[in-house]
Amino acid sequence: MVWLGVERPLEAVAVPDVVLGPGEVLVAVEFATICGSDVHTMLGHRQSPAPGVLGHEYVGRVVATGDGGARTIDGKAVEHDARIVWSVMASCGACDRCTRGLTQKCRTLLKYGHERLTTRWELSGGFATHMHLRSGTGIVAVDETTPAAALAPVTCGTATAVAAMRAALSAVELDSPAVLVSGAGLIGLSVAALARDRGCTVVVADPDERRRDLAARFGAHAAIDPGDPDAAAEVWAGLGLPGPDIVIEASGSRTAVSAALDAVEVGGAVILVGSVFPTEPVTLDPESLVRGLVTVRGVHNYASADLAAALDFVAGSTDRWPFAELVEATFPLERLREGVALAATGGPVRVGIELSASSGAATAPRGQRRSSEVDAVTTPR
Repeated sequence: MVWLGVERPLEAVAVPDVVLGPGEVLVAVEFATICGSDVHTMLGHRQSPAPGVLGHEYVGRVVATGDGGARTIDGKAVEHDARIVWSVMASCGACDRCTRGLTQKCRTLLKYGHERLTTRWELSGGFATHMHLRSGTGIVAVDETTPAAALAPVTCGTATAVAAMRAALSAVELDSPAVLVSGAGLIGLSVAALARDRGCTVVVADPDERRRDLAARFGAHAAIDPGDPDAAAEVWAGLGLPGPDIVIEASGSRTAVSAALDAVEVGGAVILVGSVFPTEPVTLDPESLVRGLVTVRGVHNYASADLAAALDFVAGSTDRWPFAELVEATFPLERLREGVALAATGGPVRVGIELSASSGAATAPRGQRRSSEVDAVTTPR
């Protein structure tokens, strides 16, 4: 389903041929989820090239590989028909940023669901029956039993939450720090569960009562309304703590960023994750940061190791944290527009898109001619 631009209809397009290069993979998409950035793009709140195929949260099954095959993050061969999850990006692995470990900022980065549709790489986003994975994509084989609804969102929010926690714990070397999470979306809820499993005291702030209730199900010791001026002090006092050693700001709200900087304790860290769209600048008091020995760090996307760790965490904690339940509605691909409209209400944490190509057969959306040629995968001679 091709996005043509703001206030324009989505268009069903059949891809007649897929040519795989060395290290590339063709995947039949089993399930995808709608991220907030997909909604922002379709509403015109963030820039993205058009035409393009949106969607960067997914799980699928391997249909074919290019010459020489492909490898998973842990170095194993990618097998035909394997169930896999893959990163939101493909990196070169050789530029100065990649060799520093900043693969998500590769000089020649490709991001699934964020690229302009081009010939020979039409299948670049998750809202399609198939995806064409480029060399340099982090791939993880997953089990057959973990629900697709739990796995698909890992490629965005949960892997980013792992990266945020890693950054926080590298700055605050405490066994069980107190953690304040600002925003109870997918990233925030994932951080809450990760922190609780590590033995941290966790407080989540979100203005939505329903999201605060969800936070309790994901390990929060308390959930507060950031609009209540007395709530934070009362909660921390009730927990017997002066305040948070770590604040992970996952909402992107300008007000929440300022509150995070004000809330953190001496020697603490503020990790900014949610500020991925334009806002007015935030006033910063450098003296308070210096005297408070505060670390402020931005985290955007993640490294391949974070994706692998996030998948291990979700697959191993289905009995504790209800990740699959965060997908509260599911639509077929041809009703993608309806799914995005529901996601835009801010009600469900995630809306799912169920694909019919999990067996590897090419199936066009209802009303669209099936292209028999899409089954024929070729590699360059």
